[in-house]
Amino acid sequence: MTSEQPMIALHGVTRRYDDGPPALDDVSLTVSAGECVAVLGPSGSGKSTLLNLVAGLDRPDSGTVTVAGTRLETLGEAAAARFRRAHVGLVFQFFNLLDDLTVLDNVLLPAHLAGAARRPAREHAARLLDSLGIARHADAYPGRLSGGERQRVAVARALINRPALLLADEPTGALDTVAGQDVRHLITNLHATGQTIVLVTHDLRLAADCATRTIGMRDGRVSAVSPAGSPAASAMPGSAGVTV
Repeated sequence: MTSEQPMIALHGVTRRYDDGPPALDDVSLTVSAGECVAVLGPSGSGKSTLLNLVAGLDRPDSGTVTVAGTRLETLGEAAAARFRRAHVGLVFQFFNLLDDLTVLDNVLLPAHLAGAARRPAREHAARLLDSLGIARHADAYPGRLSGGERQRVAVARALINRPALLLADEPTGALDTVAGQDVRHLITNLHATGQTIVLVTHDLRLAADCATRTIGMRDGRVSAVSPAGSPAASAMPGSAGVTV
């Protein structure tokens, strides 16, 4: 990817899962390197479908999805998995940690799958855990941690392969107020280091605190776009076929 290319570029993307309305309907958007973008909208608006397409977990029925200079819709499943390991970090609402692995081993798992050398990977994992304030839990198991601590482990795991892009699906959705505030601070600090982040969220506070731009979705289409500090995009009136 050159400096002139966007980190994410979707052009005319449509995705259908059945005979009903499309989950995404002719969506075009770009995200530049270094942005933190929050995708807002009601359930069923297409947010998660958008995230899955950008992650290479799904393919469009039409249109193109380019991430870090790679056309994802042209990749087979194995190639898409290799691409994710190299370029994309994923953070989920319910953490998706493996309870029978320690915190350190959970963080190291993507590095092992990518074939990283063991010693440098462990050193990097230790630095991540330290920077996220959970180094003392390296040998603990996830079930013994609080929700906020588990989400920090999930973020460390997402960052272990130094991804160009971090995708977070409702990262505060399963957390209490205090833990949610901790994760908001964490995402804000990550963005300050230059990390490109796309958040799918219902948490308007997360969007307001962390995002440089919000993208509102409704009925599978981009309905509105707003810069940081402006009203929530999901509350704005919709307009079909918006390109952002």
